[in-house]
Amino acid sequence: MGHAHDYAREIMHRGRIPMAPADFVPDWSDRPRKAKFYPGAETVPLPEAPPPGEASGLFTLPLLAGMLRDSYGLTGRRLAVQANTDLAALPHYTHANWSRGTASGGGLYPVAVYWAAGADGPLTPGLYHYAPHQHAVRRLLAGDVTGEVRGALGDAVPAAAHYLVLGVKYWQNSFKYNSFSFHAVSMDVGALLGTWRLWASQYGLRLAPALWFDEERLAALLGVASRDEGLFAVVPLEWEGARVPERPVAAVAGSPTWPAGPGAAPGPAVRRRDAERSRRVLEFETLHRVHAATVGRAADRPGPGALDAAAARAPRGGAPVPLPAPAGPSLGASGALLARRSSFGRFDASRPITAEQLAAALADCAATSLGSDAERPGGPALTALYAFVNHVEGIAPGSYAYDPAARALRPVVSGPPGPFLQRNYFLSNYNLEQTGAVIVPTVRTGAVLDAVGDRGYRLVNATIGAVAQTFYSTAAALGLGAGVALGFDNIAYIEHLGLTGTDEAPLLIMLLGHERPRPADFRHEIV
Repeated sequence: MGHAHDYAREIMHRGRIPMAPADFVPDWSDRPRKAKFYPGAETVPLPEAPPPGEASGLFTLPLLAGMLRDSYGLTGRRLAVQANTDLAALPHYTHANWSRGTASGGGLYPVAVYWAAGADGPLTPGLYHYAPHQHAVRRLLAGDVTGEVRGALGDAVPAAAHYLVLGVKYWQNSFKYNSFSFHAVSMDVGALLGTWRLWASQYGLRLAPALWFDEERLAALLGVASRDEGLFAVVPLEWEGARVPERPVAAVAGSPTWPAGPGAAPGPAVRRRDAERSRRVLEFETLHRVHAATVGRAADRPGPGALDAAAARAPRGGAPVPLPAPAGPSLGASGALLARRSSFGRFDASRPITAEQLAAALADCAATSLGSDAERPGGPALTALYAFVNHVEGIAPGSYAYDPAARALRPVVSGPPGPFLQRNYFLSNYNLEQTGAVIVPTVRTGAVLDAVGDRGYRLVNATIGAVAQTFYSTAAALGLGAGVALGFDNIAYIEHLGLTGTDEAPLLIMLLGHERPRPADFRHEIV
């Protein structure tokens, strides 16, 4: 077994055995910037997106701009009386809470989005970095380098004239979360991919991210040190009017087109460097070990059906409790992303949620996948869902396994779960017993790693991140409060749900319910 197995075990037990360094305290005065910054790079503002229904099913610059803005761009400033620990600082402009469509662990947003723009596009071909605070792209390199991206992907991924590359500069997250950082940022990547797939669906756009590619080759192209910045996904874009270059004649179907040997001339590379704000950048050996274990190559891409052995197990439990048809959303995809927020202790049990609302959240989360290069179309789901019902109309309080095929809940533990939920949550920013329900996704992490290797850890967490983003978006579309948290005792949940001895791993908790009426909120939209 590789290091990813060890890391997964440490994550599961960290509520009882702290991960090293156990005495770590973040230096907030020396924190890094909230996004990468390339001094001197030319900045190109991005246009407005057209309304749904006016698109051709292929990407254009306005559509790409709209997807970036609604997912990772700043959409407004929010200030509210809530239970999170940073409340005292939020009224100050330098610590303002800027909302975004995509959720991120700790609100850190460490994912960097690069655009490899090819010929026949709206801008000069080259490599661009998305600047979320300016909603603009900065040109890092001029010239068509999409051939390098295609070579890193290998021939199994359909060629495209434009690509998005998702990277994570670890220090943007590890300054706070240290060794836990890799677990958090790999979910952040999945949340962003989940947002893009949700947003693209309203325009008839297709997104199929690749998670297996020659990461070292792309790191060299982007001019980043692989140890410091992981590259987690490449997303080919089907672009309107673009001609897709053919593969080199020497390429063999199914084999990657690697660069020439050590004596070959170096390929194109970005020379500009990100300007680090922190005076001191710390390194965490556990983080670097799991990164190194999961660095991938296109040649290692799993074959069709490789993940079937890691599929979610059939739901177990007592006699099924039927759920009604899911409630319909009151907002479209873009509106839900704009409305999305974390409730932070504002749940109110005096108004239970409806069974239809719970059914909608469960059905949407169960249907979520990345659609990645490791998953075959129509393949089995990797995630299973459990629901801790506190206050839902017509459903007795208790812990249930969700059966998506039967659209039903199967009882696992009877009785109100509120005391268990609150007792096994480590922080004070959520009142779990006041929620309508808490949904817990599980994945057979060990089975995934056995099936596809250590890089499968990125797939596991990206899938869970996408599920969390779906949950947030569905809650917003239903007009409900929501929150997602990682600070809980995973082992206690395994014991409570009777999963001891199985390989199911509960990876986060998702809180759903009504918020208190008449909140003290300030909200200013900037889109």
